[in-house]
Amino acid sequence: MSAPRPQPGILEITPYVGGASKVAGVENVIKLSSNENPSGPSPRAVEALKASAAELHRYPSTDHASLRQALGAHHGLDPARIFCGVGSDEVLMLLCQAYAGPGDEVIYSEYGFSLYPICALSVGAVPVAAKETERTVDVDQILSKVTSRTKIVFVANPNNPTGTMIGDEAIARLIAGLPEDVLIVLDGAYAEFVDGFDGGASFVEKHANVVMTRTFSKLYGLGGLRVGWGYGSADIIGVLNRIRQPFNLSAPALAAAEAALGDTEWVAETLAENVRLRTWLADALDKVGVPSDPSHANFILARFKDAAEAAACDAFLRQHGLIVRPMGSYNLNHTLRITIGTEDACIRVAETVATFKAQGA
Repeated sequence: MSAPRPQPGILEITPYVGGASKVAGVENVIKLSSNENPSGPSPRAVEALKASAAELHRYPSTDHASLRQALGAHHGLDPARIFCGVGSDEVLMLLCQAYAGPGDEVIYSEYGFSLYPICALSVGAVPVAAKETERTVDVDQILSKVTSRTKIVFVANPNNPTGTMIGDEAIARLIAGLPEDVLIVLDGAYAEFVDGFDGGASFVEKHANVVMTRTFSKLYGLGGLRVGWGYGSADIIGVLNRIRQPFNLSAPALAAAEAALGDTEWVAETLAENVRLRTWLADALDKVGVPSDPSHANFILARFKDAAEAAACDAFLRQHGLIVRPMGSYNLNHTLRITIGTEDACIRVAETVATFKAQGA
């Protein structure tokens, strides 16, 4: 008996699984598995969200004009070339929907965000992974994978889950080495954690085939509302606006995002705390034999001697109410990604890992 069949590639997708938030039999756990801001959202964002409740019977803006104007003013960008989506995930998905299809190829780095191959497969395209060097994007490896079928190249900078990043010189070399009809997506979900970094906006201004994506889910603490945005040429933004849902972002989400963007004092305070604790935790773990690459995000990727030790440490942390993220799905079986939490959370992680290592010595 025949049945409806999905488009090619869809059944090859391994569904994305978010970071765990519960441990059976353990109460009062600390979740450090999803790179969330431990301080939560800006109080201004919370107030804006509450204020929007009285208007829930109204449809939201279809053009996101107020948020786009605020983003443009904040980042020095043209609001007309800003696109708002349901998290940056929707922007990434729509870019694949618009610019790739069956038989095309989509390149991403070996340890790049796992949504990239999902986006490619969802439109019938072939995901192509390019090797990294020391857990860092390698431009030469990406360029070596380019064929006449290449339509999109994704680069997360800084990258999740490694926390590493490449500089403007490397990005410029990548752009120069790609055909002008290949779309280059610079995913800047963690750009706010890098001092003085524009996330790739300057490259968008110079090249019609470059798009930058950003999110309110990380530093701004609005993961639960799903607000992201992209910046590109007028032509690309016009294409995305043709295929997105007309009311893709709710009015409360739009209001909270705009308020969060304006609370620069809160952003500066939480960012400074993340940088301080990130350095502290990396140093503390390194002292007990658990190294990590210098991170440019709100997490570190802790490396263990092998997959067995990483799994054992993960289990030990969970027993003590600490949930981190094993990276086996990225073929980084010997690592654990640890979100930078509060000071107390970081101290607990450091002490618990130290105890684990001492027991195994």
